[in-house]
Amino acid sequence: MLSYIARRLVQTVPVMLIVAVFVFLMLRIGPNDPASILAGDNANAEQVAAIRQNLGLDRPLLSQLFVWLGAILTGDFGESFFFKKQVSALILDRLEPTFMLALCTIVLAVVVAVPLGVIAAMRRGSLIDRLVMGFSVMGFSVPVFVIGYALIYVFAIKLNWLPVQGYSRLADGLPAFLRSIALPSMTLAIIYVALLARMTRTSVLEVLGEDYIRTAYSRGLTPLQVLVRHALPNAAVPIVTVIGLGVALLIGGVVVTESVFAIPGLGRLTVDAVLARDFPTIQAIILLFSFVYVMVNLVIDIAYTFFDPRIRY
Repeated sequence: MLSYIARRLVQTVPVMLIVAVFVFLMLRIGPNDPASILAGDNANAEQVAAIRQNLGLDRPLLSQLFVWLGAILTGDFGESFFFKKQVSALILDRLEPTFMLALCTIVLAVVVAVPLGVIAAMRRGSLIDRLVMGFSVMGFSVPVFVIGYALIYVFAIKLNWLPVQGYSRLADGLPAFLRSIALPSMTLAIIYVALLARMTRTSVLEVLGEDYIRTAYSRGLTPLQVLVRHALPNAAVPIVTVIGLGVALLIGGVVVTESVFAIPGLGRLTVDAVLARDFPTIQAIILLFSFVYVMVNLVIDIAYTFFDPRIRY
């Protein structure tokens, strides 16, 4: 078990290195010159050259790469061109809204989707099964911003239950935090629930057709006992896989959702940095999202070993 975890940890190092090199090259080989952006439209060639020298952009590309990698290993992502702050401080300030939005979305989606998928599998062909499948198709087909604006119209404008936009931090109190995070979490969770419920139904249905399930019923076990003791543990690996893959959906969905609900998180920061062509901030955010995605997949791989011990070997 420990050797498997150690191997997986070691394998994440080259993955992150490749991502870092790709991000570095993507922003430096592109047509936009950071020095020209900082200098402004009225700058002359001498001013642009001075800024390039100050930023180290006049050095060979390989030298720039090693200097940049050494800096990020110490947590130094440079200074934001647009916000005029250290990028690491900027990200730390925006981290809580995005983290809490992602956490609430995952918890809400798992709590809703897994029972829905199990019930649909146990009642295959029934009305509830058709409703769950219909919701899955609809939820995964509608864009995030459409869902967000529809929820705002119903719960914020018509019913006046929740705020239209904005974010209250946990330090402002739990009631205010829950009111501000409810609509964004529901917006993202609808897409996540659609994917996870469909996969849960498919996985549980596949397991319910196995011989050992029929054997369990022949021993006099109730449907609930068969489900809890035999069906769900054996159906868990595909379900856990989808939960991990859903992180990719969250990363993309957070950018749109935070813009719709005016949440000052990393998604909104990404949009602002791209519009301002703020290269240091863009690089740091891409690296952070990539690191989170790699770590989540590592946790999912380790979780596999608890459901199927054969994976350890």
